[in-house]
Amino acid sequence: MTDFLLELRSEEIPARMQDRARADLEKLLVAELAKAGIAAGEIVTYTTPRRLALIARGLPEATEAVREEVKGPRTSAPEQALEGFLRKTGLTREQLTDQNGVWFAVTEKPGRATAEVLAAAIPAIVRAFPWPKSMRWGDASLSSESLRWVRPLQGIVAIFGQDLVSCEVAGIESGFATVGHRFHSPHAITIGGAHDYAEKLRLAHVIVDQDERRAIIRDRAGALAAEAGLTLIEDEGLVAENAGLTEWPVPLLGRFDEGFLDVPAEVIQLTARVNQKYFVCEQPDGGLANAFVCVANIEAKDGGAKIIAGNQKVLAARLSDARFFYETDLKVPLEEQAKKLEKIVFHEKLGTVADKVERMAKLARWLVEEGIVKGADPAHAERAARLAKADLVTGMVGEFPELQGLMGGYYAKAQGEPTEVWEAVRDHYKPVGQGDEVPTAPVTVAVSLADKLDTIASFFAIDEKPTGSKDPFAIRRAVNGVIQLIFGSSLTVSISQVLDQASRWGYRLNLLKLIEYPFWLELHVRSSAQAKQDDTVFRDLKARYGVDGAPVDSLPLADTVLSYQRMYIGDELTKVVDFFADRLKVQQREAGVRHDLIDAVFALGGEDDLVRLLARVHALQAFVTTGEGANLLAGYKRAANILKKEGWRDAAAPAPTPTMREMADHSAPFGEEPSRLPEERRVIEVDLANGHIPQTGEEDPLAEASAPAGAPAHEPAEAALIAALDEAEPRAAAAIEAEDFEGAMAALATLRAPIDAFFEQVTVNDADPAKRQARLALLARMRAAVHRVADFSKIEG
Repeated sequence: MTDFLLELRSEEIPARMQDRARADLEKLLVAELAKAGIAAGEIVTYTTPRRLALIARGLPEATEAVREEVKGPRTSAPEQALEGFLRKTGLTREQLTDQNGVWFAVTEKPGRATAEVLAAAIPAIVRAFPWPKSMRWGDASLSSESLRWVRPLQGIVAIFGQDLVSCEVAGIESGFATVGHRFHSPHAITIGGAHDYAEKLRLAHVIVDQDERRAIIRDRAGALAAEAGLTLIEDEGLVAENAGLTEWPVPLLGRFDEGFLDVPAEVIQLTARVNQKYFVCEQPDGGLANAFVCVANIEAKDGGAKIIAGNQKVLAARLSDARFFYETDLKVPLEEQAKKLEKIVFHEKLGTVADKVERMAKLARWLVEEGIVKGADPAHAERAARLAKADLVTGMVGEFPELQGLMGGYYAKAQGEPTEVWEAVRDHYKPVGQGDEVPTAPVTVAVSLADKLDTIASFFAIDEKPTGSKDPFAIRRAVNGVIQLIFGSSLTVSISQVLDQASRWGYRLNLLKLIEYPFWLELHVRSSAQAKQDDTVFRDLKARYGVDGAPVDSLPLADTVLSYQRMYIGDELTKVVDFFADRLKVQQREAGVRHDLIDAVFALGGEDDLVRLLARVHALQAFVTTGEGANLLAGYKRAANILKKEGWRDAAAPAPTPTMREMADHSAPFGEEPSRLPEERRVIEVDLANGHIPQTGEEDPLAEASAPAGAPAHEPAEAALIAALDEAEPRAAAAIEAEDFEGAMAALATLRAPIDAFFEQVTVNDADPAKRQARLALLARMRAAVHRVADFSKIEG
């Protein structure tokens, strides 16, 4: 077995592209080798700013000969079929073999030298390389067919064992020579093969292993800070970036003027990180120190003194700019800054950022006043929401968008806002993603929820929901944030209720904007009575359409526009709640919660309090993993299958929800009875509370669930199940009412033995119609009792 070395040397490769480039190089080589039936024992990849390299170990010297058989038509097939097969294979009739009356084309492919395979693979890899951005260069760049690479390609090293793999790409021929460090060792270096590649470059001041360079930067930077009595603020992304910018990393400690520490620490850190790629340090008390660590790419003769001085000068200029932005922003109250939001479009169909702020403010106050978020002052919640987005128009956030929210908090604090308010302004974007801090301060929770709920409701309303991997408005992140906030503060809240309210504020505040968009005119759903009572809306509509004094129903387009509210609260609200269920399943999967159990609880309808729902799911998961739970599930499924076959559905079971179009088509003018839904959507129901029996179409339509006089007595197993249900149903109902879901499961567990005995000893489809009716009704009652806890039909297994 032999090792193969490939180095593609170019001008500087951007640090952010290097990790992906290593993965792409390995993937492309593996694919090219696989075409020839070759697999490497191990592949190692390297990147530096000037080279992309790969070592494939354990390759064979040559591929094995391959015998291929292609099946053709039968020997008795028409001549035309045989001629077509001969054209396809390029063979003659004499070259075919007859195997049990079927023609086969048998070809022998001789083995190839692996070096030949590699020589053909290298140009294919270079030309197919998927750089995020690439360029053409030189005279050849006049043609669009010329070679493209991330930066001009300068050399190729390709060695199999100790032999050159001869190839050429766009005039660049492969060879044994590369170059070392740009300054320390710019002369040519001859590589013997994969065995000496890394060590020869190390002698030329190039560390090809990116992981080793990262370790040098991480360890030395930390040591420099410790020597100065400080602590390095860890930043693994910055470690990787500096490793991608250097071939011989040399960390150095510098200082800046203490006067700059008056600027918020996050501003200093971001200025140093983004603009200069510097690490910053903390003092023993946790405060930011006036120290930084930069990473040079050379070992300077003066120990780096001039490099440090130059970097200190550049950082001082950057920090001066930051301080100017900060001090200038402080001169303008946030309340004044917020007025500028009227000129910033949030979305063309949703108005300005100022419109969004207005919706947020009303929703945040409502969340507190309704007691959904407890322990907050409604006025503080509204005030924080009105100031939350004001820093978007400040100079500092314009320079560093990453500081939005954070700078608003600093400005609100400096301008004397209450602690609850400026903390809410600072933290209202949180949580941004998994692992991010989840706020628990009541005012912050109210404002953060209002922001995210408004985003979700608004974009679903204009049909801009996530699709596949596309989520341009970060709706998934907003939903995840809402879920984290709810669990973080254990909020008792109905998702439907808060989304309903969010949609109503958006409806009232944006109705006049929505009417200008033609796609709303396609909606033909009658408006709700509640919407018609919104006098403010109708006064605005009258003024706009010049129908002052006219009856409401005569307003042009009024019904069409007002249908937006009903449409959203109907079909669209269901879609949003379903989306929450999907995101909850994704979040809980890592915690070991089964997605089908979440479906089983959500399917009941009316249960979208996430904290209570998850408590029910946990209890259900614990139950179905026990013997009693597994057996009850099996009994339930057997009963459900029988009832499904008979076309029965109990009144407590989750019913199919009619579509909004069906509701529209069968709605009636206000004050009149609505028509029935289409015949195919009607479902036979069992009203167990009143003793009515469902009809299958074969029985007397007036038959009742209660046994007629003189009917035969129940069999023992049948009577035992009835008795068990008489006891379990009220116990389960009381437990659910008390949110004791474990108790509800325990009540259901008592049904296991009776239902098992029922199926063993009782014939459900008895020849006696009365017995058959009663037993089907009993199974429906059992299914209804189970559905009080969860829709077991959604549970797998």
